[in-house]
Amino acid sequence: MDTEPVIRYGIIGTGLMGCEHIRNIAAIPGTSVAAIADPHPPSREAAQASLPAGVVPPVEFSDYREMLRSGLIDAVVVSTPNFTHASVLDDVFAIAPNLHVMVEKPLCTTIADAQRVITHVRTHKGIVWMGLEYRFMPPVAQFLRELTPENIGSLKMISIREHRFPFLIKVGDWNRFTTNTGGTLVEKCCHFFDLMNLATRSRPVRVYASGGQDVNHLSERYPGNPAGEVPDILDNAFVIVDYASGARGLLDLCMFAEASKNEQELVGVGDRGKVESKVTEGTVVIGRRGTVRADGRPVGHSITELDASHDARVAHVGYHHGASYLEHLGFIEAVRKGTAPGVTVDEGLWSIAVGIAAHKSIDEGRPVLLSELGLT
Repeated sequence: MDTEPVIRYGIIGTGLMGCEHIRNIAAIPGTSVAAIADPHPPSREAAQASLPAGVVPPVEFSDYREMLRSGLIDAVVVSTPNFTHASVLDDVFAIAPNLHVMVEKPLCTTIADAQRVITHVRTHKGIVWMGLEYRFMPPVAQFLRELTPENIGSLKMISIREHRFPFLIKVGDWNRFTTNTGGTLVEKCCHFFDLMNLATRSRPVRVYASGGQDVNHLSERYPGNPAGEVPDILDNAFVIVDYASGARGLLDLCMFAEASKNEQELVGVGDRGKVESKVTEGTVVIGRRGTVRADGRPVGHSITELDASHDARVAHVGYHHGASYLEHLGFIEAVRKGTAPGVTVDEGLWSIAVGIAAHKSIDEGRPVLLSELGLT
């Protein structure tokens, strides 16, 4: 019986998420991490240390373009700082038109860069997969599956709360500055806007946001940093998104709230019921409405609670309930079968567009139409 050839991965950018991808790929049969590329020697050392004992060490490159030309890889993961995604992808498409690509979130930090990437993808011969792994977290995936007409009727409202810890320290402190990240609502929250877009099955049309930098990083200084000396990333915000379908989304973000039982909570409400997911606990609750008596009291409603904390396929849990592992399973299947990517760069564009509009709303103190960004 013939076996499938090993998919040889290359990793561009071996920081926090690059190493997470390495650990996940190493746990998936039929794959290997053949090469890594990062200009920062300690990051390359961390990548080698991420591999389990007995795994053949990947070839190291300081320049990712040399890796792309090496012939050593079949697929590449782009997990470099946000502001470099567009230029790295330009090189990937120019140098290796047959290579399969997974790009970490956010796709890019500007609409123009994202649109340029999308144009390249239309003629690229390899699979191009947008890395929005929150979709694959078991409690989130179950939440999305339960948003059915039977459970909720027509979705009217979706709210997502993330109450978490501050941004982690990264190489060169690049994530302390909006110019590098695209802003907190792009860097961190594109995941959540993607989930809203996916749940509503509709395009966002208007965004109103309020937010600020009120607690985190206020005393930090980075003399000589090319992006600036004083961090300017938001640490809290409320964002309201109006959709073409008439549904509304709400994001409640706080990044100085690590003293929380659940880091994320998702709620989808329709005219017939609601679905809730408490992500850290891994529970999903389905509540179906009953009827209302003449005296106004509700009767006949039902509540069902599901354990959605695990997916039996996951061999390496890592971050996010094994989401990256499941994401790679989908990517590998698309590569082997030649099918469309499960998450597209177009979806990546719309996930950052909401965040960009939200920042514009905060800066200008007004609702912002997505059409103002050149999107319809």
